Amino acid sequence: MSYRVVLKKSKQTHSSSLKADAWHHRSDAITSVMAFVGISIALIFGKGYETADDWAALLASGFILYNSYLIFRPALGEIMDEHRYDDLLDTIKEESVKVKGIVGTEKCYIRKAGMKYHIDLHAMVKADISVREGHEIAHRLQDHLKAVMPNLEHVLIHIEPDDLAMND
Repeated sequence: MSYRVVLKKSKQTHSSSLKADAWHHRSDAITSVMAFVGISIALIFGKGYETADDWAALLASGFILYNSYLIFRPALGEIMDEHRYDDLLDTIKEESVKVKGIVGTEKCYIRKAGMKYHIDLHAMVKADISVREGHEIAHRLQDHLKAVMPNLEHVLIHIEPDDLAMND
């Protein structure tokens, strides 16, 4: 029960530490059942079944190791700036072209810090506009992305002329 409650909250807040805690709850419950079964078999069946507890402990330790991997792997990916946010990337690209003056996007880097995201986005604009216009478009894009996605902490926009971006 606590696994489901904590996992739901971790999905709502995009918290990897809450997700790890949810898996910890599940691991505790499953290993406790394994220990109960092993001890019960040893007690109920008696002589010749003393090792049932040992086998249950081995199974539980294997389960604990597997859960350790499930908890550690996503955290390591966040620390190493591994690209793990395809759904967020798609949303950023879709929302960016809704802003007047944005022709498209070129590169987008996403990093997570705590429960917030930091975005580094290359946005393409018409090549013949002024620097001031490009700057204003960048601010509109930044404001739009933060309004649509409140979990964005920092949005850095690089303006690229569309004729150079198409030649890459």
